[in-house]
Amino acid sequence: MAIKLKSQREIELMRRAGSICKKVLTRLGEMVAPGVTTAELDAEAARLTESMGAAGLFKGVPGPRRGIGPFPGIICASINEEVVHGIPSDRKICSGDVISIDYGCRLNGYCGDTATTFMVGEVDPAVRSMVETTRRALEIAIEMCAPGRRWSEVAAAMQRHVEGQGFSVIRKYVGHGIGTEMWEEPKVPNFVSRDLLERDIMLEEGLVMAVEPMVTMTSHEVRTAKDGWTVVAKDGLPAGHFEHTLAVTGDGVTVLTDGRDA
Repeated sequence: MAIKLKSQREIELMRRAGSICKKVLTRLGEMVAPGVTTAELDAEAARLTESMGAAGLFKGVPGPRRGIGPFPGIICASINEEVVHGIPSDRKICSGDVISIDYGCRLNGYCGDTATTFMVGEVDPAVRSMVETTRRALEIAIEMCAPGRRWSEVAAAMQRHVEGQGFSVIRKYVGHGIGTEMWEEPKVPNFVSRDLLERDIMLEEGLVMAVEPMVTMTSHEVRTAKDGWTVVAKDGLPAGHFEHTLAVTGDGVTVLTDGRDA
């Protein structure tokens, strides 16, 4: 499928959706504390989404395979070794946990998508380093994005940073184009592969991407839990996940999910 470049008008509409994403994620970050359940976070995200006239992107997404029901949550809430697609539940957050919250919404036909990993209380220093490394990988992508640059250059820098700190970049799940649909072309990996080099993405004005590095402590291998949705690090150790929706501009990039008013 062809990449759909966005007009300035479409980018501004996506910024409005992104502003809601930022408000919701900020509020959930304020709530994250020992004893709070991920179901409580999900309920608050649903309340805020409705109050701002938006629709959540995740709830109702069809199951990944036969026999697995649609995703039941407004948010994905992934604790510790859970990487992405964690289902909200009565599980309580504990001190020392890390929790990755992924949230997306559609407003006036256009989407925004963002994620943050929150650290709760006294987190192991090695885990804290992994989370900060994941955050920095996204910052590197934002700093490097510019028209005329190949995505493989950006992905290489992200991968080099993560692996240079002794961690691993997950291969199985990548970022994506976004617009009127949550998932559009192109696929946006956080690492360099033969496939990327053969089908590299040339960054150009109007390209909008959800860039989302996912990082593990040791091996990049993951598995899917029995619920059919939750992706878990095979090493059983905590993972990190950060995401912003980015639009390539004439002279660089603008972050559509950073909360700047449309």
